[in-house]
Amino acid sequence: MFTSWKKALAAGAVLAISLGGTAACNRGTDTAPGGGSSASTGKVVMALSTQTNPFFVQLRDGAQAKAKELNVQLDIQDASDDPATQVNQLNNAQTSGAKVVIVNPTDSDAVTPAVKALNDAKIPVIAVDRGVNNAQVASFIASDNVAGGKQAADALAKAIGETGNVIVLQGIPGSSASRDRGNGFEQGIKAYPNIKVVAKQTAGFDRAKALDVATNLVQANPNVKAIFAENDEMALGAIEALGSKAGTSVQVVGFDGTADGLTAIEKGTMKASIAQQPDKLGALAVEQAKTILDGGQPKATIPVEVVTVTKDNLSQFKK
Repeated sequence: MFTSWKKALAAGAVLAISLGGTAACNRGTDTAPGGGSSASTGKVVMALSTQTNPFFVQLRDGAQAKAKELNVQLDIQDASDDPATQVNQLNNAQTSGAKVVIVNPTDSDAVTPAVKALNDAKIPVIAVDRGVNNAQVASFIASDNVAGGKQAADALAKAIGETGNVIVLQGIPGSSASRDRGNGFEQGIKAYPNIKVVAKQTAGFDRAKALDVATNLVQANPNVKAIFAENDEMALGAIEALGSKAGTSVQVVGFDGTADGLTAIEKGTMKASIAQQPDKLGALAVEQAKTILDGGQPKATIPVEVVTVTKDNLSQFKK
């Protein structure tokens, strides 16, 4: 089984790495319905960065639904956005009998030693949503974050008439998602010479942190016309900080297309969000794990389309 996987790994490792960046301890464990001892294919550990962010809840739910469908024993681990916790969980996966590990890294660099240890133990690793730096992964499944960042730049420029000062709220430092979305936005905004990024600061993909960061940045830059947040949670924090300015004198663009983000678009406080498909990301990760368990060759990379959501096409996404 592993020999066939290893051939795919050798072919896809460089591409997967280049696309990468990028409950405490083991208390956040869950098993997919339909899994457990009745699953005949072997245990799959899914190490999530967090389950407090709605995006990753949807990713988890998609994985669990697919695991039930395919009769895969899925063990969910929640790192609560702590890299050290996730490293411990990945190390424990090796000793707990995992046949495949799916990782959504808290930090694309911090998990590298643990992923290398899994490589040495001949346990295939699948990266989902965020990549792993300088280690081998059997498959990398993620949205095209660079393209999404460019789309966000276009949406923001359109919202403010292609001129004015803007602020960028960055995600978790070291995560490939933050890096790629930021790079895409920088590339895209170059097409609009009359738009100036006057401030950038991390808010860790967190709504509460974004409220504080956006409050301070807007006070320091009172003439700002727009905010790009690298996820919807931070966009929602920025909206709270802006108060009545959100959607009127200051436009906000987010990323993820979460339920709360779509509601903000409907209300008019958020101009646009770059919608991902987190449930599909989770399902595809489990599908690739099942392929490996069955002795097949996983796909080295699987890109999942992102779409700019505004009021004009909101009805296609709002459930």
